[in-house]
Amino acid sequence: MQANKGRDTKPELALRSAVHALGLRYRVDTRPLKGFRRTADLVFPRVKVAVFLDGCFWHGCPEHHTVAATNATFWADKVRSNAARDRDTDHRLEEAGWAVVRVWEHEDPAAAASRVQAIVTARRAGDS
Repeated sequence: MQANKGRDTKPELALRSAVHALGLRYRVDTRPLKGFRRTADLVFPRVKVAVFLDGCFWHGCPEHHTVAATNATFWADKVRSNAARDRDTDHRLEEAGWAVVRVWEHEDPAAAASRVQAIVTARRAGDS
């Protein structure tokens, strides 16, 4: 587990690059809410948009999640708790007025960046 990076993974760098290429600027690996011990991969604080890039194995992707061969019960419980924490995070942020964008690591970075751009642009238009 020590070798698993917490940030700057290849999918995350690809998403950040695609979002940046669309002209959007953001904070990286930041807590959207003070006192809330969960960090988003990309945060747009002014328009309250938090983007999470979820790994297929760690978060239980319905398309690509594989069952661990060793210690299967432990890993199944771990993935289940990660998914429950994700839902709780989404709920708390939405209650605080944030838009939450979930991106799977297997998604095309350009398509995911376009989704992010659409939400950020819509929320900016709502501020006017």
